[in-house]
Amino acid sequence: MSSILTPPAGSVYLDHAATSFPKSDAVIDAMVHYMRDIGCNVNRSSYDSAYEAEDILFETREMLCSLFHGEDCKNVIFTANVTTSLNILIKGLLKPGDHVLVSSMEHNAVMRPLTQLLHNGITFDRIPCDSCGVLDPGCMKPLLKPNTRAVITLHASNVCGTLLPVKEIGTFCHQHGLIYIVDAAQTAGAFPINMEEMHIDALAFTGHKSLLGPQGIGGFVLKEHMISKIDPLLSGGTGSISHTETIPEFMPDRFEPGTPNLPGIFGLHASLKELNPKQILAAELELTARFLDGLQENSKIQIIGKDSISDRAPVVSVQIAGTELAQAAYLLDSRYHIQTRVGLHCCPSAHKTLGTYPEGTIRFSFGHRNTPEEIDYTLKALEEITHGI
Repeated sequence: MSSILTPPAGSVYLDHAATSFPKSDAVIDAMVHYMRDIGCNVNRSSYDSAYEAEDILFETREMLCSLFHGEDCKNVIFTANVTTSLNILIKGLLKPGDHVLVSSMEHNAVMRPLTQLLHNGITFDRIPCDSCGVLDPGCMKPLLKPNTRAVITLHASNVCGTLLPVKEIGTFCHQHGLIYIVDAAQTAGAFPINMEEMHIDALAFTGHKSLLGPQGIGGFVLKEHMISKIDPLLSGGTGSISHTETIPEFMPDRFEPGTPNLPGIFGLHASLKELNPKQILAAELELTARFLDGLQENSKIQIIGKDSISDRAPVVSVQIAGTELAQAAYLLDSRYHIQTRVGLHCCPSAHKTLGTYPEGTIRFSFGHRNTPEEIDYTLKALEEITHGI
């Protein structure tokens, strides 16, 4: 069966919660410039092109520190992605006997490391969220134990887009002497993050989503008091104090052994230079509101989570009455060239909270380069699919 709709030119990409696409020409050009014209490493060579690479590396740390209101750019650490960052923070911080609080909306990037550490005598409890993914900070105090050491939460759900009250959670942690670690995978680059005002002790980010950079580059930012609290998960050559076989104590070398992803850092540097978070977020939420309004006219579609853009990221998940979700996602792609994500999105805990486990959802996530016309086309495609046209 063919569609009666006229598709826009090319595919409609609505999977920005997985990765932003397309990347800008500036990002691509910067990565090509590094690989074609520079190509050398940093901290290990003494010639002009190595110094240029070092300058870009340092400037990228400075821009990220400024964006997140960190204490010192040397405390910006580059990793491969937010998952690597969270593993370093969680496994480097927690010791046998420690207890942690997490939200019931967490991604497996948090839950799998914590579950792995159960064998080491580390325990956790989930702060309950409601059926829209909303967390009430008042639910936290009864969960505290004498051995509670940290709270770990995401900033926004990658399933339903709900924002957690990070500032209120951070204040609670500050008042109770707890460490606060935030997974900002879905928000870094779009939503304002102030580590000082929000009492965030460690922030994990990825470069390829709302920061609009390439895959393979992410990192974390530490408050100064956190440096000695985290045992390095990785060790090796850093190009510094090479006469010793011990891990450097100073930053950023303490957490950055091996060869950094310089093509990725050059790409992230370029995306940060052109990043306009307020403008990007306004555009994405306008598209989200348009999509949510249109969905509410389709009686066969259930919006999972909030039905407005209040306290949410530009991520919308749905279920469709009487329709197999995988088949609907397949039709969206094969018939309408609309690219989405279907399933559990690596968040079984969130789906149990939202009441969508084990079926999962179809997820639509928007970027600032999407257009109102693409949103309207997607709504009409869903209308055709749900009504068997």
